Amino acid sequence: MIKNMTDRRRFLAGSAATLGLATLAGCSSDDAGGESGTGPGPASAKPAVARREDRPNLVVILADDLGYGEVGAYGQKIISTPRIDRLAAEGLRFTSAYSPAPVCAPSRCSLLTGLHSGHATVRQNPFHAPQGSLTGNDTTFAEVLRARGYRTAVIGKWGFGPERAGQPSHPNSRGFEEFYGYIGHRQAHSYYPPYLWHNGEKVALDGKTYAPDLIKARALEFIARHKDEPFLLYLAPTVPHAPSRVPDFGEYAGKPWPDADKGHAEQVTSFDTLVGDVVDKLTALGIARDTVVLVASDNGPHEEGGVDPDLFDANGPLRGYKRNLYEGGIRTPLIAWGPGRIAAGTTDRPTPLTDLLPTLADLAGAPAPTDVDGLSVAPLLTGDAGAAARHDALYFYRHDPAATPRADAQDKGRIRRVAEAVRQDEWKLVRFAPSGQGRTAPDAQWSAELYRLSTDIGETQDLAATHPRKVAELVAAARAAWVDDYRRKPFGVRIGHVPERAVSGEEFTLEAVLGNGSARVWTDARLTLTAPEGWQVHALTESRAARLPAGTSLTTRWRITPTTTPAGTWQLTAVGTARTTANASLRYERTRTLGMPRTAGSV
Repeated sequence: MIKNMTDRRRFLAGSAATLGLATLAGCSSDDAGGESGTGPGPASAKPAVARREDRPNLVVILADDLGYGEVGAYGQKIISTPRIDRLAAEGLRFTSAYSPAPVCAPSRCSLLTGLHSGHATVRQNPFHAPQGSLTGNDTTFAEVLRARGYRTAVIGKWGFGPERAGQPSHPNSRGFEEFYGYIGHRQAHSYYPPYLWHNGEKVALDGKTYAPDLIKARALEFIARHKDEPFLLYLAPTVPHAPSRVPDFGEYAGKPWPDADKGHAEQVTSFDTLVGDVVDKLTALGIARDTVVLVASDNGPHEEGGVDPDLFDANGPLRGYKRNLYEGGIRTPLIAWGPGRIAAGTTDRPTPLTDLLPTLADLAGAPAPTDVDGLSVAPLLTGDAGAAARHDALYFYRHDPAATPRADAQDKGRIRRVAEAVRQDEWKLVRFAPSGQGRTAPDAQWSAELYRLSTDIGETQDLAATHPRKVAELVAAARAAWVDDYRRKPFGVRIGHVPERAVSGEEFTLEAVLGNGSARVWTDARLTLTAPEGWQVHALTESRAARLPAGTSLTTRWRITPTTTPAGTWQLTAVGTARTTANASLRYERTRTLGMPRTAGSV
């Protein structure tokens, strides 16, 4: 979002613990040169178990297309959501929380990386093209927390990069130790899929197994397995996304509704049950008071597959649906629950889900990139609302060729046009590009609407004609928020160019960077490289730095000579370690995979 950097305050939760650093298998180099290790295993070593101290477990549960009004705590009257309602009563309920975009892929990219849709790498859903990928310049909240010893998992829907293992956009390459679920958006539309992914393996299913049950079981198992160490669970089930397929209609079987609506209601209730099962598992294991749970949705309610969102008043008092930039398309439920940590209450602070990355980092006592658009709400969660920085404005972008009738009617036939929105305090700008044109169209050709949310939450009265100065101000903010290529400060480990294939006996060079893109000084910084057993690795430049001030980097280059090995794929892993001024250990890593099809001189 568009933030006020001068007013930004960081809340550092808990004291910093000293973490042991795991030793990687393989050939490890330092500035004295490389030595052989144990071999070219496909996975890097696991991080050492971290002492919990006051760092809570963190659970983020994200619904798929759950509307603002589809939860009882936000006014729902027909669909039953007792477990989420209880969390809302016991925790902090946000009434002005926002998904970063009105459709899935850009919303989730922004949630993971803390960048709004004018800066994020993925800014639209995949249509007639490969789905968007995260890049080496992206840092997810999992990478931020894993550096501090958190065990990390994403279970459910991922939605980035090609469906194959070892590629840079795979969850295992983005800070998540464990992944179980769907890589692709289209695959995630199947509730009885022929396969799901477990890390880098495609696991065949019989096509008759209800995937949400598998996702739930895997999530609960992850919690149980890591109950004695701090963990991050990003749980992203596909309910209640269309189609409305369920094993049975449950309590809605006797309702005089079409089957699509019965199934949708049961999907919402099953999401509620999933949230309750997670809380019950935390309680049974005795770690509920060591955990913060966040529940939200990726965008507004859908009307696909025959579902009638108006039957359920799915958007509550708001205008719009999924794909609209009106409040109904982007305002989402958000509930924060943590017994003994988060006091019961309600907040109307405009809070985009881009705030998750810095918030999770603060709760974990982990450094975070300073060039994200999110602002930490950790002080708000812990009861100090005045210490939580507020955004100058929130920015939203929409470029999506799909259309549904209700959403198109709200946009007055402009649903397929590029659109953007800005919220600043009580004011909301929504504007549409001319038909067939993108953001480069001159401002005078855009149609702009202005609403005062404090008195018109339903966005029924367009005030653009009577407040031209405010329109111009918000248009300028929108223009400033969009950057074609958002350049990032280095953070964590980045690896430079790696050849697609290595040839035995033919040397090449590799460069890695350990970037301190945080606001804190790091000390005892070091870069190492692991390679397959027997490969020759020699550092060409310094690989240590006694002090790494904020905004600076350590860059190391190595000369690598592969040895004769069978054809296959091989991994190079760069590991960066450092300590913060609070004496907390940090460990970042990045892996690249390359093939080795032949030996030098072979035909």
